[in-house]
Amino acid sequence: MIQEIITYKSIVANLEDVLNNSPFKKNYVIEQIGIPSPTFYRKLKTQTFTPDEMLSIAKILSPEENFRLELIADIEQGKRDLKNGNFITHEEMLEELRSKKLI
Repeated sequence: MIQEIITYKSIVANLEDVLNNSPFKKNYVIEQIGIPSPTFYRKLKTQTFTPDEMLSIAKILSPEENFRLELIADIEQGKRDLKNGNFITHEEMLEELRSKKLI
């Protein structure tokens, strides 16, 4: 656990460099995470982003990694759903779409 905390602190400490070297402008990141610009720059200077804010920033800066992790999570959820019988057949789905006049 100590190593993870040290790694996290290093990531927070290097965030400004990461942002400066990313293809995204800081204003875009600020807009996407939804905090006021002055608050963002204060937190950047004082290194006081919350873990949730850091996660939001990381998802923006690493969209491919975020997509891959979400896809893996969705696949695992699908496996659990299948194991638990939480699914419908193709024919049932087609009937549901027809009843909603979507096909």
